[in-house]
Amino acid sequence: MNVYHCMIELKSDAKALAFAAAVANWMGWLQSHGMIDDWRLMRRKFGLSSGAHNDFILEITVTGLGQLDVAFAGLGQTDDDAGRLYDQMHQLIGTVAIGLYRPYPDAAYRERIALI
Repeated sequence: MNVYHCMIELKSDAKALAFAAAVANWMGWLQSHGMIDDWRLMRRKFGLSSGAHNDFILEITVTGLGQLDVAFAGLGQTDDDAGRLYDQMHQLIGTVAIGLYRPYPDAAYRERIALI
């Protein structure tokens, strides 16, 4: 399992509920096409955070890097519905910071240590 972690700030005129609906539509499309396993959207509570934390966090779970590759390729599809869903979400985003995470320690890491 890998988690694609996105910290998101919306554009100043964007509505949070419209963004949540657009994310649900786009992530649902990706999930229905097997490009991602799961996802969740969270919003900062009570405005409580340090300076590095944005208003929204979107976590996208994929089985492995190959599936993530397929998801990124999905962004380039010429499918009109996919393009429309992506654009509806993306046009609301002001800034985004991303990271790719994995469970730690993971099985592969433990196996490498055992070989030493």
